[in-house]
Amino acid sequence: MTSTLWRRLLAEFAGTALLVTAVVSSGIMATTLAPDQVGLQLLANSITTAFTLGTLILIFGPVSGAHFNPVVSAADWFLGRRAGTGLTAGSLGAYGVAQILGGIAGAVLAHLMFDLAAIDFAGKERAAWHLWVGEVVATSGLVLLIFALARSGRASVAPAAVGAYIGAASWFTSSTSFANPAVTIGRAFSDTFAGIAPTSVPGFILAQLAGLALGVGLLTALYPDAGAAADQVVVPAEPAATGNQGPPTSRADRRRSPGRPPPSSHQLDEGHLGAASADSTVPGKPSVLFVCRHDAGGSQLAAGWLRQLAGDTVVVRSAGSAPARQVDPAAAVAMWEVGIDITGQVPTLLRHATAASAEVIITIGCHSDLPDLPGGRHENWDLDDPAGLGVEAIRPIRDEIRNRVEQLLAELRRTPGNTP
Repeated sequence: MTSTLWRRLLAEFAGTALLVTAVVSSGIMATTLAPDQVGLQLLANSITTAFTLGTLILIFGPVSGAHFNPVVSAADWFLGRRAGTGLTAGSLGAYGVAQILGGIAGAVLAHLMFDLAAIDFAGKERAAWHLWVGEVVATSGLVLLIFALARSGRASVAPAAVGAYIGAASWFTSSTSFANPAVTIGRAFSDTFAGIAPTSVPGFILAQLAGLALGVGLLTALYPDAGAAADQVVVPAEPAATGNQGPPTSRADRRRSPGRPPPSSHQLDEGHLGAASADSTVPGKPSVLFVCRHDAGGSQLAAGWLRQLAGDTVVVRSAGSAPARQVDPAAAVAMWEVGIDITGQVPTLLRHATAASAEVIITIGCHSDLPDLPGGRHENWDLDDPAGLGVEAIRPIRDEIRNRVEQLLAELRRTPGNTP
């Protein structure tokens, strides 16, 4: 076991344990303070669970992705297989074990805090078809939410969104939304408000697996390339090691960091003055700057093509007035299909000095969104924005950008004084 995997498993164990501790403990406290008021007990339990889950995702997300749920981990592995992202099969098994052990430990910890027997198997039967339907709904919705957030580049809001969903599902599903095999098993060790009889556990887990299948099916229909973003579930984890970024096929052990947050200002102005990069002006080498608003899609596709086709004969940069946190995952997959890895690129803030140093500035589908740019030659390539599109929709944009980059490179080679 690598040291990095050990850290991730510890995060999954601790996070799942604390989640179950919160679920069980809040149930104990609610029944103590509000006996015979089941609605108030459920309210206290659901609110505590929602807030705790969001907080735990913030704490452990950068380490392990904060799955805390074998269903989420299984979806991450299954959807990421073809794209070369997400968990490996070995990591999936290890995650599942850590999560289940964490769930049991969480129930024990809750009992110890309230001076109860460490283990007291639940006697509350929850075996009925309508409860299983509730679990299917709760689990499929959770899977759909998490991967829709990741695929649309909104993984940063997962702590609030996932917590809110689980809290709400406690009320709108008949099962009160367990939606998690590890939590279900952990709750079987507690004969309290949150408990579930061990004999009811298999039915709930089967319903959760059915919810997993339904959720994955909906994702496949709505987001055909959802697996491209499997590395961003639930929260993008830190890189496993320092050094060069691996290609998309190196899977979960090379998870990317989310990068820096976007700037507070979305305008190019004198406040963004800064020194251009060291290689921005090289004698005999033309300098090309590709610009789009978020520097996550079109500009990265163009820069990737020019670096590939021109080698070190052209200084290539890209930037945006409101840079995203990361390169669009589907755009990265589309480029990987043609042998170009742009996963290591980081969206960059467009600075006045950087623009001024470029001989050629190409805006891609966003010229009207930007102020007047300094520098020499300006062009705007009126192309569709790849952001939010699937790999299949990005391929024609990618190929059109290649054609335009080839034309640009041919023109640069004909320009006196340039060495391409």
